[in-house]
Amino acid sequence: MATNTNLIGSLLFCPECGNLLDMPGADDDILLCNQCSHAFQTAGYEQTKVVTTSSQHAFQSSLKAKRHLVQQSKNAKEAEAMIKEKCPSCGNDEMAYHTMQLRSADEGQTVFYSCKKCGYKYSVNS
Repeated sequence: MATNTNLIGSLLFCPECGNLLDMPGADDDILLCNQCSHAFQTAGYEQTKVVTTSSQHAFQSSLKAKRHLVQQSKNAKEAEAMIKEKCPSCGNDEMAYHTMQLRSADEGQTVFYSCKKCGYKYSVNS
């Protein structure tokens, strides 16, 4: 395919008015611009690969927000509180813990435990 200034990335523009055109289908030989009615030959554009992406911050939801909170708390290496709790995996007498409100406000919080000796982790909904 020859270099064409009407094609930028996977976007096809009208050579007359610059309007964004629909991508030609397999059976389309000519596209008609909706803005200026220019007839546009589609030969050479059949193999154009269309790639779309979205930002990780696009389409926010409450589930994404909760996941983001948990990821932030994992990355924040603050001094964790210690408790006299026996590790179910190695038997160590002390475990680090932190709490987070993951469910609705009228329900209890979630307690996350981690053993500093063997790395075993578990959570309990209180």
